[in-house]
Amino acid sequence: MHLRLDGKLVLVTASTGGIGEAIATSLAREGARVIVNGRSQASVDAAIARIRVAVPGALLEPLAADNGTAEGNAATVRHFPDVDILVNNLGIFNAVPFFELSDAEWTDMFQVNVMSGVRLSRHYLKRMIARNEGRVLFVSSESGVSPDPDMAHYSATKTTQLSLSRSLAQLTQGTNVSVNTVLPGPTRTDGVVQLVKNLFPDVPYAEAERKFMHENRPNSLIARLMAPEEIADAVTFLASPLSSAINGAAIRLDGGLVRTIV
Repeated sequence: MHLRLDGKLVLVTASTGGIGEAIATSLAREGARVIVNGRSQASVDAAIARIRVAVPGALLEPLAADNGTAEGNAATVRHFPDVDILVNNLGIFNAVPFFELSDAEWTDMFQVNVMSGVRLSRHYLKRMIARNEGRVLFVSSESGVSPDPDMAHYSATKTTQLSLSRSLAQLTQGTNVSVNTVLPGPTRTDGVVQLVKNLFPDVPYAEAERKFMHENRPNSLIARLMAPEEIADAVTFLASPLSSAINGAAIRLDGGLVRTIV
């Protein structure tokens, strides 16, 4: 299937590893010109090298900017005033019991997970609507609809992204612009792999992952962590013109983890 993304300029925040890098790679494979973003030039250069191994001839633009800060957001829009597609992938997480969470931890989580998307969408979405073409995508989490008491601050930011995305989608009514959210379930990123290893340090990783899914995510129908590429390919479709009838949606990519019909 040809997704008609040739030459489209795409910003994928936090695309130097994990789901973000997989999204950048998938988009590049479809011919998009992808802005690879990380906090340091070294991390950006390393990711670009890996993507070019996977996709020879990939059209890639480097962007070293910390989009978890207002200053980083300003630098981003200064370097790239317009994009065709914005993927708000940047996010942080950690597991801390609610009663141990400080105000600072709540504030930091919202600054990175919510305000980065607010600021970038405020800039780029307005321009997309004026051009009558564009895509904005938020990478949320199944925790946004199935909150985790040990990650209350993270879960709250992911629920906020769902509300924000739907609010912004309303602004696109009658245009060729869309705003959607994807909700990945547990995914085999470096951070999650390390979490699983820390929980089950005395067994081989494959067994540790099975134990993690059985004990911590027993509702999962696929009973495994997902590969970042499985999330990335869905995001790439939603970024394409072929997804034109999908707007204001929250697409669950959770392996059947959440037991709801809608």
